[in-house]
Amino acid sequence: MKGLLQRVRGARVEVSGEIVGAVDQGLLVLVAVEPGDTRASADKLLHKLLNYRVFSDAEGKMNLSLVDVGGGLLLVSQFTLAADTKSGLRPSFSTAAPPALGEELFNYLLTQAKQVHGTVASGRFGADMQVHLVNDGPVTFLLQA
Repeated sequence: MKGLLQRVRGARVEVSGEIVGAVDQGLLVLVAVEPGDTRASADKLLHKLLNYRVFSDAEGKMNLSLVDVGGGLLLVSQFTLAADTKSGLRPSFSTAAPPALGEELFNYLLTQAKQVHGTVASGRFGADMQVHLVNDGPVTFLLQA
């Protein structure tokens, strides 16, 4: 399971012009599920997302986590993040999980996040989404679980 974490000052997801998820300061995470992923993979990724130290402390060092700053978490499914781009000029999606597994594990991740963290929002699985963000830094990390 992959999560492309972006520290944001604000982010939102729209589907057909309707805002379906939004956060103020926090993290926007694009999530990809791969064939071998399990609920344990989702649990591991969630732990990293909540505790990865990407926010600045009083001395300007990245020493604080999402939990520490009480920021929002916006999860967006993005199967293209799992693409194999090693050869050729067209991505292969053979490394992405089948849609049913992707949806199951994304929804599990979302449910678990809502149970343990204050502000959690999401896009809509499988929808054509427009993602708007103000990347803070910019700070972007690819996490794998």
